[in-house]
Amino acid sequence: MALSSASSDEDVMSTINITPFTDVLLVLLIIFIILASITREPVMPDAFNKERVLPTEVVVIITKEDAKNNIVEIGSNAVNIRDAKNQFVALSRAVGSGIHRVIIKADPTATYGLILQVMDAAQQAGLNTFGLANHVQGTPQGST
Repeated sequence: MALSSASSDEDVMSTINITPFTDVLLVLLIIFIILASITREPVMPDAFNKERVLPTEVVVIITKEDAKNNIVEIGSNAVNIRDAKNQFVALSRAVGSGIHRVIIKADPTATYGLILQVMDAAQQAGLNTFGLANHVQGTPQGST
């Protein structure tokens, strides 16, 4: 009996092809980059108002500390976000039909969810025009 050895055509390939592995890693990297940019909440930009707040507008102030406790200052009253609708209704009744807009002045670290809840409560009370305030250009920092 004769033993035959493997010919050079039947040699086993001894290297690993890493191209498919690299392709999968690059696709995963792209997916993570996209998800990281989507899940990050955008920072509110610095802005200046060109007009002063009119007396026929309701001003809602959301500070950093109050945002943590879901408390908003509507007019001169600090209320929980659950009671915001009732406060808007009370202000509308007290002033009559003179209220035209709701101006929201929020701390840049306040969440958009809280701002949207304020807007929703105002819409339920019949106030549908909104403005976001920061600082009136050319005035001292304390006044709006």
